[in-house]
Amino acid sequence: MPIFALEAQEGRLFKPLAFTKNFSMAIAAVLAITLDPAMRLFFTHATEFSFRPRFLARIANTVLVGKIHPEEKHPLSRLLIKLYRPVVELAVRLRWVVIGVAIAAVVLTVPVFQRLGSEFMPPLNEGTLLYMPTTLPGISLAEAQRLLEIQDRVLKTFPEVERVFGKAGRAETSTDPAPLSMVETTVLLKPQDQWRKKPQWYSARAPEWLQKILRHIWPDRISQDGLVDEMDRALRIPGTTNAWTMPIRNRVDMLTTGVRTPVGVKVLGADLNKIQEIGEEIEHALSKVPGTRSVYAERVSGGYFLDFNLRRDQLARYGLTVDDVEAYINSGVGGENVTTTVEGRERYSVNVRYLRDYRSDVGSLQRVLVATPSGAQIPISELADIRLLEGPSMIRDENGLLSGYVYVDVAGRDLGSYVEEAQRLVRGRVESHLPAGYSLSWSGQYEFLQRMRERLKLVVPITILLVFILLYLNTRSVVKTLIVFTAVPFSAVGAIWLLHWLGYNMSIAVWVGLIALLGVDAETGVFMLLYLDLAYESWKQAGLLTSYRGLQDAIVHGAAMRVRPKVMTVGCMFMGLFPIMWSTGTGADVMKRIAAPMVGGIFTSFILELLVYPAIYAIWKWNFEVKPNLSKSQEG
Repeated sequence: MPIFALEAQEGRLFKPLAFTKNFSMAIAAVLAITLDPAMRLFFTHATEFSFRPRFLARIANTVLVGKIHPEEKHPLSRLLIKLYRPVVELAVRLRWVVIGVAIAAVVLTVPVFQRLGSEFMPPLNEGTLLYMPTTLPGISLAEAQRLLEIQDRVLKTFPEVERVFGKAGRAETSTDPAPLSMVETTVLLKPQDQWRKKPQWYSARAPEWLQKILRHIWPDRISQDGLVDEMDRALRIPGTTNAWTMPIRNRVDMLTTGVRTPVGVKVLGADLNKIQEIGEEIEHALSKVPGTRSVYAERVSGGYFLDFNLRRDQLARYGLTVDDVEAYINSGVGGENVTTTVEGRERYSVNVRYLRDYRSDVGSLQRVLVATPSGAQIPISELADIRLLEGPSMIRDENGLLSGYVYVDVAGRDLGSYVEEAQRLVRGRVESHLPAGYSLSWSGQYEFLQRMRERLKLVVPITILLVFILLYLNTRSVVKTLIVFTAVPFSAVGAIWLLHWLGYNMSIAVWVGLIALLGVDAETGVFMLLYLDLAYESWKQAGLLTSYRGLQDAIVHGAAMRVRPKVMTVGCMFMGLFPIMWSTGTGADVMKRIAAPMVGGIFTSFILELLVYPAIYAIWKWNFEVKPNLSKSQEG
């Protein structure tokens, strides 16, 4: 249920999962109390079939009737009880030691949790890369085309690349205002089993069928991060700053924050030149932060413009208007489409403009002739002052202020710790002496990460409270509810250690898995307490609780004689989760991070259920019920 409290893209991504699980659990609950009893009556026979031929009757009896074995005689139960009974007896006898070891395991896990990185969303392998280098403003069309061709040729040399398609500038649409200085190259990759191999310990020794299994644990192909690092080193062209992402992820980031890299800094203020100066200071500071693959501050005032400042007194002298002169500037210098030629299904515009030699420099432009109403030809230098200026190539506006972006591409480090270190550095070197009216805003995926953290601060406590209320309504005992809740920190031990071993960062997918783990812990904890309570009440009614030995026998009986249902419950969960951990391909990275905390957490929660619960139950019942009752009976 707490997944429904998530918002924005994380909510849209995980709410279908929550709907699926809730609907399946609700329907399963209804079927368990309606269809299941009916099917048991329909298929269960008290007497065996007796017909000829005899062998068919034996098969029918085996399949349709079978035998219901007592728990003590069930072959699987006998094996499990034989293995588990000595262990639980030792746990109840050394109850304080067991609890101390459990607490020590939780304490030792805290530093590991603090070392886990943080990110908003795990990488979703799209099978395609998007290479987005940026150059300084003012690059010519011919130079942008040459640079694009060089980059495409370099990318195509990698054997993992299927096709490359690059784009410089923008299409005829207002939804993609990209200047020539920003290149977008889509790199379509081959299937990962066709990538270059990297040697593993099993590569030369294991047969092929075994290698297919081991590849899921120790991949023998170059990773996508390794491939991107190689491409980045090969494309370090002077004058360009690289950035790597994936097409879908890039479009989502650009639409939601406007920043195309994982981390971005927005500089807000009133003067574009000052904004650019602050951005360059941030660029210089962030280049020193470990994990910075590239950093680029937009040169917001780096565009080059040709300015015609018309002198109105001269226009009036020759009987010209501003429109008259601008028509010559437009047709002679800028170019003007005058007609369209039709060749079959093809259409080509016919453009009129001066040859390059007559418009390539200011001196040539000054000799452009303008016809007056009297028929005289006047050089445009008599009518206007012509000069080259620098100005903003693109003006951004955000929250009523002008803005400039600093793009930061991060590699080899988690997003959360990187931004924390980067913020400390920028705060000391840049933000501390910002002029009045200027501010910095950290954006990109870090913006989503902050929103997720704030939401989880509300969601997780509400989740814990709801589970506590449900457990109390089930047990009608605060003590039993608190005993079940001891599974929460202990199951986190396995979850955190498995995340650490797999190299996963804390992300919204991991938190979804931890929230799901909380419900599983409550389920298995109540299951164990139910059997312990049944055994305790049975011993109590029989009058066998006359010493700690009697209590110990009751707890061992309740724990050991029902070990098979507990193993079945946990085994079913593992069988449902292991295929997810085994999966590869698009979407597997997200699902693995949901399943990983549940796999590790269920493992340690199962140990807690089998060893620590009986120890806690023994301390509680002996000190608060059995021992006080024995003292009262002796006094009486």
